[in-house]
Amino acid sequence: MTDQEPSNAGSDFAEEDTGEDLFDEEFNEDEFLAAALAAAREEFGDFDLELAEMQGTANLPVVAIVGRPNVGKSTLVNRIIGRREAVVEDVPGVTRDRVSYEAEWNGRKFLVVDTGGWERNVRGIHSQIANQAERAINEADVVLFVVDATVGATTTDEAVVEVIRKSGKPTILVANKADDHNAELDATALWGLGIGEPHPVSGLHGRRSGDLLDAVVALLPEFGSGQAKEGTPRRVALLGKPNVGKSSLLNALAGSERVVVDDVAGTTVDPVDELVEIRDRLWWFVDTAGIRRRAKEASGHEYYATLRTQAALDRAEVAIVLIDASEPLTEQDQRIISMVIDSGRALVIAFNKWDLTDEERRHYLAKEIDRELAQVSWAPTVNISAKTKRHVEKLAPALELSLDNWDSRVPTGTLNRFFADLTAAHPHPLRGGKQPRILFGTQVSACPPTFALFTTGFLEAGYRRFIERRLREEFGFDGTPIRVVMRVREKRSRR
Repeated sequence: MTDQEPSNAGSDFAEEDTGEDLFDEEFNEDEFLAAALAAAREEFGDFDLELAEMQGTANLPVVAIVGRPNVGKSTLVNRIIGRREAVVEDVPGVTRDRVSYEAEWNGRKFLVVDTGGWERNVRGIHSQIANQAERAINEADVVLFVVDATVGATTTDEAVVEVIRKSGKPTILVANKADDHNAELDATALWGLGIGEPHPVSGLHGRRSGDLLDAVVALLPEFGSGQAKEGTPRRVALLGKPNVGKSSLLNALAGSERVVVDDVAGTTVDPVDELVEIRDRLWWFVDTAGIRRRAKEASGHEYYATLRTQAALDRAEVAIVLIDASEPLTEQDQRIISMVIDSGRALVIAFNKWDLTDEERRHYLAKEIDRELAQVSWAPTVNISAKTKRHVEKLAPALELSLDNWDSRVPTGTLNRFFADLTAAHPHPLRGGKQPRILFGTQVSACPPTFALFTTGFLEAGYRRFIERRLREEFGFDGTPIRVVMRVREKRSRR
């Protein structure tokens, strides 16, 4: 369909023979509202429930899990939290950032922080990973030091012990991969590390994991250092292709090296949460793995990282899609934006690496936006540079605008006056001698705004797009997708 307004052809309602007078009975608005809400929830899910599930708990104790690479830290994390969240693969170095998960044991809730493998005398990305692990130790209330029971203590393990001792944090020595009785006996040799009794467990099979959790809970303080996850902070997902600058942006917003950044694409694997303050307002930012063209094209941990990125988006309220301004727009950029729209989340588009663009590139970028992103012209855009921190503070007003519209509701009376004026000026085109009419409209849900239209017949897709465009022109809705669902009124036979 073209972008032109629908034709007025066949707009004479007097000549339409519907076989009944559709207004000969008293209109039951409560009945229609109940039916509309049920229909919307059936098609788009229970948005109120989703929002309730986003809420966490405040000031939880923090348990950091540290150790050298490939000792099974992420496997142990999944065992503790009771679900497969942390990305696990039989390759060293899959986990790189500090990633937090909520856990509960015997009625005590706490945060579990998975970290990358700690190594000494390393450079580049491995040095950053080690620094993140050290920060996790210093910020934790309890430390779980994980050692491979089948290998025993190594010089790297001894170096980690020195870091833990300097922190002064309560520590539990975990002898992981103790899958049988013989391995448990071998774990006793770890007494030599000098940080207490080894706790033999099998993160893979769950052997003696309950005993370990009892020991953890016994050391937890009443109030921990975990950030509050309930209240005002809204959840923001950072999405984009690999190496577009998501982690650099999170570090720029946080004001510290919170996330590992490297020129190698795909550095981030697990979603990384960070509480960030921008202009006196707190936000929960979630850095995600770069989305490949298709999940099936990724292998191993990259495949599961892609699934976790989708899950992080589902838990968010608004998404910032980062696009590399220095390169031409790609089909993958459009696919990521479509993923946000399909999820029903609010949207902000950030063109990153603006410091790498010149006048010629900006000229062509403007043309690409008009051509490739016309379907999301309603989304706020911000030109930023995560590297130089250019205009990153402008993200906050864009996020607030999108979320305000995502939350917004239009009164039923105002909405029906709008539909009355709209259909009087631009009625649905006549098709097959019939002309569907809108009897009643109501907003059945927010987050995103969802409208139910009760009609005398099926509204064509082009006319529904026209309605959506006019809704935006009249009520705004910048930064949020909107939904329009139909309930066609069944014809009743005359008696």
